[in-house]
Amino acid sequence: MTSQPLWTVDAMASAMRAARTGPLPAFVPGISIDTRTVAPGEAFFAIKGDNRDGHDFVSTALGAGAGLAVIAADRRASFPADAPLLVVADVLDGLRDLARAARARSQAKIIGVTGSVGKTGTKEALRLTLAKDGETHASVASYNNHWGVPLSLARCPASARYAVFEMGMNHAGEIEPLSRLVRPHVAIITTVEPVHLEFFGSLEAIADAKAEIFLGLEPGGAAVINRDNPQFARLEQSAKRAGVERIVSFGEHAGAQARLVKCVLQPDGSTVQARVLGTDVTYKVGAPGRHLVLNSLAVLAAVALVGGDLALAALALAQLQPASGRGSRIALEVPGGTVLLIDESYNANPASMRAALALLGQADVGGRGRRIAVLGDMLELGSRGEELHRAIAEAVVADGVDLVFCCGPLMRALWDALPSACQGGYAETSAALEPQVLAAIQPGDSVMVKGSLGSRMGPIVKALASSYRRAPVASGQI
Repeated sequence: MTSQPLWTVDAMASAMRAARTGPLPAFVPGISIDTRTVAPGEAFFAIKGDNRDGHDFVSTALGAGAGLAVIAADRRASFPADAPLLVVADVLDGLRDLARAARARSQAKIIGVTGSVGKTGTKEALRLTLAKDGETHASVASYNNHWGVPLSLARCPASARYAVFEMGMNHAGEIEPLSRLVRPHVAIITTVEPVHLEFFGSLEAIADAKAEIFLGLEPGGAAVINRDNPQFARLEQSAKRAGVERIVSFGEHAGAQARLVKCVLQPDGSTVQARVLGTDVTYKVGAPGRHLVLNSLAVLAAVALVGGDLALAALALAQLQPASGRGSRIALEVPGGTVLLIDESYNANPASMRAALALLGQADVGGRGRRIAVLGDMLELGSRGEELHRAIAEAVVADGVDLVFCCGPLMRALWDALPSACQGGYAETSAALEPQVLAAIQPGDSVMVKGSLGSRMGPIVKALASSYRRAPVASGQI
């Protein structure tokens, strides 16, 4: 964390062409859009969202210690004449202008990340690895949309040596403006999978939308693409059409420049041998899962491409931990022993569901313990929804999952396709399924909970975690 102020107010006002009112500070240490987390002295941007208008919270933000607020001109009359304000025509446009100014002043090597699955995990792995080599800025949480990306870029300190930005979409045309704003030196596409399929209709259309990230690449920049994905050739052609001269592939494919040579998957992580841009590397990944191993190849390739220390980066991957809702693990004390809870409740699609079931298949169970999957609907799959849910039954069997609890109308297709011995319970909603899960767990079980955010699987995780005390975990146990 830099000790320098993030922005002088003069620079902010100039970048946003803002009018000034009230007693403004000389600088701000940060930028906020949330009164619950605003820190003293920060600039509060009154963004208008789908459900709330930030202008309704300006007084609260200033009362909480914000140094100033950025507001729209048509709302100026709502605030006292002496309020510390920067007044712009449109707050989101003002934030984008500030983001452009941040990019213009930045000397950092910048990496952009997109993909159907693994964006946030890859971004966090890049933050971890690059930080060993120099000051690194990265977007927080999953701030990857039309306001999250400019907010993250505007927060980038001028002193940062590296910066990493996640870019997401659920419609065509959304990634291109984000990439042109960020202007990355390296652009990663983790994979292309049937996610948001109802808005696209085909995997090829999804690949084309993801490939928009190449349109913002800096001259001389590099594209990093999953060589194992069936859409590789299409993505490669898109990169070439965008004028990208350096295309680096990653994966198990013999032609990949960041190639997996060998890996040993363990319940608490993986050991990896790889060849990255001509260098042999052996390292550990601190969180479990084959998908993390493959994405670590993209991470190391990107580190090398921006001139980072490959050896330091590989060592740092041993410290990788899954984020809450994305594979985080909790050991719980239950009568007679312990249960491992794997929280995958943040979101779900067919690819991430298969990866999570594979993780569950690797999880240790004790005594007469079972591997239990608690699954909610995967949303935004369009007309193929039932088919894609039904197909998950193959992974359940292949990964040795003992019991499956399902909720939601789409998950009914999976429930009906399961072998009867695997059917643990079904309900229309997660709330109705919750008591069935709580009643079923036994000492030694490993329980994985996953579903799209809209299927509300998080409360089941909370119910399990609050019903039992956390168990002490020995190093390497889970």
